[in-house]
Amino acid sequence: MLAFISFIGFTLFVAGFAYYKTRSTDVTGSSEGYFLGGRSLTGIYIGGSMLLMNLSTEHLVGLNGLAFRTGFIVMAWEVMAAMTIVLFAIFFLPRYLKLGISTIPEYLEKRFDKQTLTITSILFLAMYVISLLPIVLYTGAIALESLFQVSNVFDVDKTTALWVMVWGVGSIGALYAIFGGIKAIAVADTINGVGLILGGLLVTLFALAYVGDGDVWGGLVEVYEANPDKFNSIGDEDSMVPFSTLFTGLIVSNMFFWCTNQSIVQKALGAKNLAEGQKGVLLCAFFKLMIPSIIILPGIIAFHIFNGEISNPDHAYPSLVQIVLPEMLVGFFAAVVVGAVFSTFSGGLNSSVALFTVNIFKKSLRPDATEEQLVKFGKWFGLSLALISMIVAPLVANAPNGLFYLIQQLQGLFNSPILSVVLVGLLTKRVPAIAAKLGLLFGVSAYILFNFVFTVDIHFFHLVGALFVANVIFMLAVGYFYPQEAHVDVYTEQVDITPWSMTPAVAVLITLSSVSMYIFLAHNVPGWLMTTYYVLAAGALGYVFWQIARVLMNSPRVRMMRASSE
Repeated sequence: MLAFISFIGFTLFVAGFAYYKTRSTDVTGSSEGYFLGGRSLTGIYIGGSMLLMNLSTEHLVGLNGLAFRTGFIVMAWEVMAAMTIVLFAIFFLPRYLKLGISTIPEYLEKRFDKQTLTITSILFLAMYVISLLPIVLYTGAIALESLFQVSNVFDVDKTTALWVMVWGVGSIGALYAIFGGIKAIAVADTINGVGLILGGLLVTLFALAYVGDGDVWGGLVEVYEANPDKFNSIGDEDSMVPFSTLFTGLIVSNMFFWCTNQSIVQKALGAKNLAEGQKGVLLCAFFKLMIPSIIILPGIIAFHIFNGEISNPDHAYPSLVQIVLPEMLVGFFAAVVVGAVFSTFSGGLNSSVALFTVNIFKKSLRPDATEEQLVKFGKWFGLSLALISMIVAPLVANAPNGLFYLIQQLQGLFNSPILSVVLVGLLTKRVPAIAAKLGLLFGVSAYILFNFVFTVDIHFFHLVGALFVANVIFMLAVGYFYPQEAHVDVYTEQVDITPWSMTPAVAVLITLSSVSMYIFLAHNVPGWLMTTYYVLAAGALGYVFWQIARVLMNSPRVRMMRASSE
């Protein structure tokens, strides 16, 4: 009963606060208000929303399940993410805000042509329906079944309980997205993000205390000493995520997700200016470095507690939560888990609606549609997409290598071709539209052929990396032999694109922290590599302090003090 009361209380608080903060934003008569929050989002809401759009039950359940199987090597997704988010803040975001775009395919229309926009929009929609929305709902249902024992409460089998929760959470999440718009999602995401990080850390601490009989540090030492191989950030080439993939497909996957994925990028596109956008994006990167303690370490602790004897590793985290978390905190944690599901599900829905409504319905089907008609149609389309996702969700059960791994495999269909086209479009102005369209179609068809039809003895991340390089070379070759007239980007002046003065210093600090995590968790690091690392780290920290000093010396207050002294 106490768990249920805390669950309802926190959920109502989030809903009420989101309504209070967005009551003055027009989300019914303006597509910009509905999809981009009227370009009024500040850094804290952008960072929180980006983080929670990414961090959901497919991470809590899926990535902890992978950690249960393989250990800390799966931190590659999180640590590499921090570095690619830095790249997004420095290179991609300024260009996107300069153009004033609402969607990534809209940029591709400006750079290439209308057909490129249509193809990319369809690929994004397919990605959300196939590899995101159903899996988020299913992993959320698994977590809630473990926390509340829904099957026992209603005296039904677990399969029926999962169906009920998928439809319950999906229905509420759909209403959340369809009637609230992007700003309501961003505000609620920020609160839920804080709650999820706090709740996740509490689970880790209680789990370590459980192992160490009340001693958290002693519990960590015991888990480490009993399972040293699980704490190796490098692993070997036979592991599920070989270290070599960091330099091939894993970096491509991360760049796609954090720099071109509509559901993530859309949060930053709603920034009131570039400085606020960069603050929010880098805040998200900082939190990503904390996330392994929430979505990787608990999986290893579960492996230790259950002696590796769980039939389905995707159930490891929910089972751990059930035995270590006090009843008073179960409701709170369930509320933030539901909030995480709502965030990713509603964010994916909102992005899908934006893609179809702005890029397909408005451009090709109803070019004369009013703003109000666009929003109305978008809501009906979002409802239809939600229904499809809820029908598909329970069908993803029992993925051979885990649900998170399944997501990554499925997204390989889209990340290489889309990223290659966006990146080439930004880096060169003479590659023609035909090269982009052929690159998109080749990338998708080649991945299907070599990963699902023929058995190729290569890790799918290496395949993604190879296809990305092939796509880029192909498009550049077409541009070399058949160049189009140079494309010129036009600054729309919708927002101020003056960068945040602390961006370089924070970017270097986050990158250094990411590399440090790999260095100190790696086994058998050669002496020369450690020496090189210390030299580079000292240089990086020196640069950070110099940047901070430069910013402080040029601040208005210091200039005023200087002027008065003179």
